[in-house]
Amino acid sequence: MACIIFAYAYATGRSRPNPFVQHGVNLAGALLLTVSLLVNLNPPSLVLEAFWAAIAVWGLAKAFRGRG
Repeated sequence: MACIIFAYAYATGRSRPNPFVQHGVNLAGALLLTVSLLVNLNPPSLVLEAFWAAIAVWGLAKAFRGRG
């Protein structure tokens, strides 16, 4: 959860946040929470983390495409 909170604070606090940091930390947080949810199964939260991870991957893909 700390990763997701850090990413939100980072995006809010910076005038031009680095998308690799923002989305990379969000993805790490979603993956870590997914592991925790697999140990203590909570299906609705697991679905939420899947969407959170998918959005982070989408943001990273856009950042990679925009580098050129």
